[in-house]
Amino acid sequence: MKDLMKSSNWIAGLQWLFFIFTNIVVIPITVGAAFGLPSDKVVSLLQLSFMLTGLACIVQALLGHQRALLEGQSGLWWGVILTLVTTASAQGMPLEELGGSLAIGVLISGVLTFLIGITGAGPYLAKLFNPGVMGVFMFLFAAQLCGIFLKGMLGIPFGNTTEAASIDLPTAGLAIVIAILVIIISIKAPTSVRKYGLLIGIIVGWIAHTLIFGVESTSGGSGGGISFELFPFGKPTWNTGIIITTVLAGLLNSANTFGSLKGTDEMYGEYATKKQYRRSFSFTGIITSIAGFFGLVPYSPFVSSIGFLNQTGDVRRLPFILGGFMFFVMGAIPPIGAFFSLLPLSIGSAALFVSYLQIFNSSLRFFEQVEFNTLNVYRAALPLFTGIIIMTMPATYFETLPSFIRPLISSGLLVGIILALFMENLFPWDKLGTPRQKQESKKRSEELERYNKKILESE
Repeated sequence: MKDLMKSSNWIAGLQWLFFIFTNIVVIPITVGAAFGLPSDKVVSLLQLSFMLTGLACIVQALLGHQRALLEGQSGLWWGVILTLVTTASAQGMPLEELGGSLAIGVLISGVLTFLIGITGAGPYLAKLFNPGVMGVFMFLFAAQLCGIFLKGMLGIPFGNTTEAASIDLPTAGLAIVIAILVIIISIKAPTSVRKYGLLIGIIVGWIAHTLIFGVESTSGGSGGGISFELFPFGKPTWNTGIIITTVLAGLLNSANTFGSLKGTDEMYGEYATKKQYRRSFSFTGIITSIAGFFGLVPYSPFVSSIGFLNQTGDVRRLPFILGGFMFFVMGAIPPIGAFFSLLPLSIGSAALFVSYLQIFNSSLRFFEQVEFNTLNVYRAALPLFTGIIIMTMPATYFETLPSFIRPLISSGLLVGIILALFMENLFPWDKLGTPRQKQESKKRSEELERYNKKILESE
């Protein structure tokens, strides 16, 4: 109780509140805009996102992995969903059919994630996601999300349009200025100010956008009460291609859990135990299933939490729990949800565009653990270049493919990760190269094997 009354804990919790807010607020707004939802439904999505995210953070910190890691709506899932909306619009698929099939896929993914947790299969799956796979995942993950944010900055609609999209110059100009401002703060400002760079960018940008363009009318509401709707994007519908793609996305989303727990082992001075992996996956599966019923983007631990912990140097759970509680309260008060639904998409996209550039550093750190040479460079080059090229291809290019594999093959992120998993786990890359290179690769492999063994043997 003494710790709960300390003002320093509440101030640290407020920092967590800002971090959670900047990472979550744009997601339900952009997804609602992509599906063309009316303003009142966007407000409801935002309120429920705040409440469920706050609750998820508290549950994971107390009963799950028990670390200060944001449990939020997954960026991988978010990117896949927005890509599917764009593809569906280009190929003439009704968005109600897409939304209904997504709901089924998310529910299946939630159950599978829960089963991974209760069976203790997480650490065994972690062995598949070696540094080579994680490097590819981080790079393509950042590329896809930054591509989405850049389009949002330029005023390009989030997929729900049959008209030719074009850059909105005034909107793009302001968004670019805000992105530059956030970058300058992140580089030049003192640490005490730098940690609030995203929040400062959003506040300044929101005020400037309102003064220049007025209040956006695409996503607002009265906020008169809390009203949640089951399956807001469409009643459950069976589309084999969409469901296969979403289930695979759910399985690949486990990379976020591995990346988050492995990335914080050093900070906490101990390896995450098998029990922590089991609980983390179990609660993520339950929360994802709830998200499937209410049209929310599925959940996972946020890898970006590692950067926040490094920046603040505070890995305590209590401030994190307080931040999650305050975020839950924000969602429980309807006027607050209605107010934040007015956030201009271009401004939110600009702030997060800068934030997710940091993931490139995470990708490099994973690749530093791989010894590349002229013979084994294909292990990363093939999945990276294939994934990026697919990301740049118009959705109409894939219309000749069978409908049940079209959603999967048209996602550069998923194709790249799948290729990386096959390349890394089916070929003995560490045996290729000069004797010295092979010796160093063998040493890294032995270190990774010892790491995985400690996790499996932990209680």
